[in-house]
Amino acid sequence: MKNAFKIILASCAATFLIPAAVASDKTPAAKTALVKIDPAMADILKADIRKDDTARDKYRHPAETLAFFQITADQTVAEYGPGGGWFTRILAPYLAGSGKYIAIGADTAPQTFPSRAREAASKGWPERFPAQAAGWTGIDAAKFAAFESDELPPEMLGTVDRIVIFRSLHGMVNNNRADSELRNMYKMLKPGGMIGIEQHRANEDAPYDLFNGTKGYLRQKDVISLFELHGFTLAGSSEVNANPKDTKDYAGGVWTLPPTRDSEPENDAKYQAIGESDRMTLLFRKRP
Repeated sequence: MKNAFKIILASCAATFLIPAAVASDKTPAAKTALVKIDPAMADILKADIRKDDTARDKYRHPAETLAFFQITADQTVAEYGPGGGWFTRILAPYLAGSGKYIAIGADTAPQTFPSRAREAASKGWPERFPAQAAGWTGIDAAKFAAFESDELPPEMLGTVDRIVIFRSLHGMVNNNRADSELRNMYKMLKPGGMIGIEQHRANEDAPYDLFNGTKGYLRQKDVISLFELHGFTLAGSSEVNANPKDTKDYAGGVWTLPPTRDSEPENDAKYQAIGESDRMTLLFRKRP
């Protein structure tokens, strides 16, 4: 089952209480529930280490998103593909007291690289990440662990409470590694552990070239099918990161929108007014 997601696509051609949708078998958003935000998150969101990040809070809703994922300060949480550390600067300090933060990268074994330098950089990421994260957060590098998804030590398998994947599922799809990565993640999680997904969302009736991942967008129903295929049940769906202004039809894909804005500079005001992408926010529970 090298690329189940492509098969799915082809076959389809203070304390605050906020509302969040809870999934049913028939619809991703059948009824509303209340999500509780930990007051301890407030100080982290206002910390100096996030001074360059806070402008995006109105688009990314970090406190609400992490609360919806049911993340608590005493958990072991793995972040897949931390990238520039936007959520790392929130998660690592939040978990530093009684929890544990782990960074997870893609399995590089089946990948091909354009140069030896690129290969060395990719395969050396787990060793470099702790120092990088320490620079981002001010937390001792010894507090950080980073692994490729297939290289967690055996004693750590089955110990992770939550895995979070922010806006990078389309990359797994485009590189034909969604299946293997999800199998690796399934092994990491405790029984009943969960994966939280934030992903650019295509319209359900979009043409194939707008929902196959190459533009950054995926259909919500396809993501749900992919996770169900790999041993997960949809536990909830939230519209906290929805953006109805996003038309999702840009020639340059989702990267036309902020924060990337790598095309159509003459239309900057138009895309700044749209803001960041419309995104699905889903929570999946590991099945036995």
